[in-house]
Amino acid sequence: MKLFYSSAVKWFAGIVLLLSCMFSAAEGVSAENRPNVIIVLTDDQGYGDVGFHNNPKIRTPHLDQLARKSIELTRFYCSPVCAPTRASLLTGRNYYRTGVIHTSRGGAKMQGDEVTLAELLQLAGYQTGIFGKWHLGDNYPMRPQDQGFAETLIHKSGGIGQSPDQPNSYFHPKLWKNGDAFESTGYCTDVFFDEALKFMDRQQQAEKPFFVYLATNAPHTPLEIAESYWKPYQQQGLDETTARVYGMLTNLDEN
Repeated sequence: MKLFYSSAVKWFAGIVLLLSCMFSAAEGVSAENRPNVIIVLTDDQGYGDVGFHNNPKIRTPHLDQLARKSIELTRFYCSPVCAPTRASLLTGRNYYRTGVIHTSRGGAKMQGDEVTLAELLQLAGYQTGIFGKWHLGDNYPMRPQDQGFAETLIHKSGGIGQSPDQPNSYFHPKLWKNGDAFESTGYCTDVFFDEALKFMDRQQQAEKPFFVYLATNAPHTPLEIAESYWKPYQQQGLDETTARVYGMLTNLDEN
């Protein structure tokens, strides 16, 4: 049985308290009274890599519009590398307590008894799905399906192409869907968003609340993106590396 820890950070403790109230009444509450929860997490995107942070070069019109209609949090903590940040985001705990202290060399394996936001929302009657990057362990009991996600579509390891068992690419990537190998068609970011949208549509049809964790591997290296996205940035005078990063983010913005 997983244990709840008193050392959880305050905001997560607040979520636990809120959800504990939801658990007791979940059966009598309709889906329309339980708001859907969507988290989109990009990988290696810089703070200034969006138009609404006064970057005159990059084109992110949809994200800019979303920011204008939203509350933006500008004071925050994160870890210097991605896997520890992911562990903290999903558990509300300091990354070191979860066992995730690095991105490789065995340091990206979250302890199986950690309690995730997905598990809490499942208890509150939510349908849960992850689409994209997990990077907290590829084997039981560390997989996303062991940590509260009923629907999973992920790449293994820390990035597409990093697993030793098969070559891979951002185009038509070989993924894992609900534990089984999945041959996808299209660009990785498009695939993750398309599958997430299908999942959300199914839950809406069934009138069930959902939690979607959409964690893209873009714009993490390798900077694979169609030339039609990055070439216009290079033509503006940007170096190819920056142009490719911006192209990957423009593609993400279109999703």
